[in-house]
Amino acid sequence: MSQTTLAKPSALGAPVAGAFWMILAGVAFAGVNTLEQVATVSLHLPAPTAAFLQYAIALVVVLPWAARRGLPSLRTRRPGLQALRVLLAAVGVQFWVLGLSHAVPIGQAIALVMTSPFVVTLGAGLFLGEKVSIERWLAVVVGFAGGLIILDPFSESFTTASLYPLAASVLWAGASLVQKKLLAEDSPEAVTAWLLLLLAPVNLLLALPTGIVLPSGDAWIAIIAVGVLTAAAQGFLALAYARADAAYVQPFDHVKLPLNVIAGWLVFGWIPPSHLWAGAALIVGASMFLLWRESRQQGAKTAYSASSS
Repeated sequence: MSQTTLAKPSALGAPVAGAFWMILAGVAFAGVNTLEQVATVSLHLPAPTAAFLQYAIALVVVLPWAARRGLPSLRTRRPGLQALRVLLAAVGVQFWVLGLSHAVPIGQAIALVMTSPFVVTLGAGLFLGEKVSIERWLAVVVGFAGGLIILDPFSESFTTASLYPLAASVLWAGASLVQKKLLAEDSPEAVTAWLLLLLAPVNLLLALPTGIVLPSGDAWIAIIAVGVLTAAAQGFLALAYARADAAYVQPFDHVKLPLNVIAGWLVFGWIPPSHLWAGAALIVGASMFLLWRESRQQGAKTAYSASSS
């Protein structure tokens, strides 16, 4: 794709540009998940090795760009919390890749990860002392009900591996909660830099007990593509949030579900069962309600501040 093509969305206005980059991030993540499953299931690359190589390659891709722009300061008042956030994110990655390596359908895995906002809401109320309204608690219950429908724990097809994406969702939500606490004291640049620089080394440590297995020729191609797409997806996300408000672009993140379902169908022939769509509808509906309520409250605070000044 040429630079001229990439520059077009900004000419269409910030909201359209933000939506474009968010959808493009979804496309990149669909590629990441599909190729990750190809590398681990079809080409037999161990999940811990795949997770380490994915982020090591992504780090190599990003570092030259970061060096040209100037590395942000790593000064932090809470190094312990920074390390905890990276650890939660890294273990979440391990569970995610482990689920894909056990052939958990990509669409099902993505739908389960979409329960993460409800875990964040739950954790914010229980651990951060934030006030959680009845409406938000209701959204959490509905979202988890959607996840339970997708898991279908009483069916013959249910396996322990089906829980791995859900574990990743919980761990990534924990990382988000720690990040929220960190941003009260540290700069966003420091928080981002710590994650970028430490995620690959921590995944290396987590992979060492099972041993690092060097990929074969085809597996190298797949995992290098995964690493490059991971770096690209993170860049697209940053562009999306830089061009438009999070409240506007976040709904476009839900496009990743059909994209991953299509990818799973094209590559692995997986046809989603009807109960996946039913559960996904509850998750998307509840998350959209949370987003609408947060946007409404933020708008009310902004209007109050403007009238008071």
